[in-house]
Amino acid sequence: MSIALIRETISQAPKFGNLQEAISQKGATASLNGLSGSSLSFVLAESFKRADRPFLLLLEDKEEAAYYLNDLEELLGDRDVLFYPGSYRRPYEIEETDNANVLLRAEVLNRINSRKKPALIVSYPDAVFEKVVTRKELEKNTLKLKVGDAISLDFLNEVLFEYHFRRVDFVTEPGEFSVRGGIVDVFSFSHDEPYRIEFFGDEIDSIRTFDVETQLSLEKGKKISIIPNVADKVVHESRESFLKYISADTVVFLKQPELSYRLLDQLFQKAEEAFAKLPTELSHADPSKLFMNAARFRDDLTPFTRVFLDSRSGNEAPARQLQFDVKPQPAFNKRFEYLLETLAENHRKGLQNFLFFSSQQNAHWAFAAIQTIRSLNATTAST
Repeated sequence: MSIALIRETISQAPKFGNLQEAISQKGATASLNGLSGSSLSFVLAESFKRADRPFLLLLEDKEEAAYYLNDLEELLGDRDVLFYPGSYRRPYEIEETDNANVLLRAEVLNRINSRKKPALIVSYPDAVFEKVVTRKELEKNTLKLKVGDAISLDFLNEVLFEYHFRRVDFVTEPGEFSVRGGIVDVFSFSHDEPYRIEFFGDEIDSIRTFDVETQLSLEKGKKISIIPNVADKVVHESRESFLKYISADTVVFLKQPELSYRLLDQLFQKAEEAFAKLPTELSHADPSKLFMNAARFRDDLTPFTRVFLDSRSGNEAPARQLQFDVKPQPAFNKRFEYLLETLAENHRKGLQNFLFFSSQQNAHWAFAAIQTIRSLNATTAST
């Protein structure tokens, strides 16, 4: 059985049609229950493909978000599925900022700002807890370059310093740039690989990405956007909730919202405690300007179409209750006798059995074990 058949089965289910109808209404609410394991990923993927609207999936924590991210990337491809993580380990601890996560956050903001086709964004409370620079600020702090542009090396050098990029001999991580003759290497916070910009006089002759380790070119490009560290908590830019940044047409899926609200308040309290301990000689933005608490998050969430991924939707009463009947797989723990009994019981109930394996080797091993058990059972019965 291929993945295509699973998708077809799900998309033809009446409850799937009910979900599409529910999310077609802006500002509507619904609860989605009875989905186990990766069945939620299949439903979300098919719903996203048909809705032609942005989706935001808010899960309980980073680990759960990574699990569903992997599923959704397999089903939709990594171009349409984006991961939006938190940028730091503790509030106001700039040295503990994770550059890889900052890069992912900037990619998401850049994708939203570019107004390309809708994306499915996977995130969790720690990430949306941080406010982001406004669209206006991001646009103002984005340097857009294209082949053929007339721009001097001195001007580009000054702009990168204003963006707090560090000049180095060889770039290795986001926030660095180097200049060698008529070549500028710059590692923007909006792309996985650094850019190599070649000049002919004061004109951009070529733009390409390159590998940091080998220095070999990867892909040519015609235009790029250079974005600074949008998570820098020292910078006093205007910031807003991530929910204010995304499109108002976004469908928001929430897993256990009340748990997320409590976590937001806990994180905000920690931010206030960290702010109170900061040295007074340095200027830092107030926690309310940088972070979200539960009350503010609830208010910002209200205008969106919302789907709660369990029956516990807190104080809200969803307009529609959508109940699927997907049961979790029993834990067989290599007990193939129990597996055979379960398959036989399903068959007696009129259910169709399908077996999936992570590799062909595992499939051969499992089927060999099943055949052995069947042979033993047949021998026992005949004697």
